[in-house]
Amino acid sequence: MSQETFRIDPAPPMQPSSLTGADAFTTDDRSEGNHTHFETADESISVGTWECAPCREVVASWPVHEMMTVVEGAVTLTHEDGRSESFGPGDTFYIAKGQHVVWEITQKLRKMYMIVA
Repeated sequence: MSQETFRIDPAPPMQPSSLTGADAFTTDDRSEGNHTHFETADESISVGTWECAPCREVVASWPVHEMMTVVEGAVTLTHEDGRSESFGPGDTFYIAKGQHVVWEITQKLRKMYMIVA
């Protein structure tokens, strides 16, 4: 993409995604989708919308710097020290690369994100 300015649609057409392991889903719904709005040629920066059914994953080292805004649903992060934070529609939060977290989607989640590798 070469546009310098563009509107990010929070409900774009989604493409199938498989970032979440099949054993991480906590309900019979195993749906997951993604839409990339923008990505640099070297893939070091990405902007998109991602959605996923309820799941729970222990992430020993978050792979990227990521800022996200919840559009729909809910997610709870539990930090290595045991502290938990829950986020819902309208909440924006950041996870630094390398952070240890338990990522638990408690209601089907749709988020907009910006990733810096």
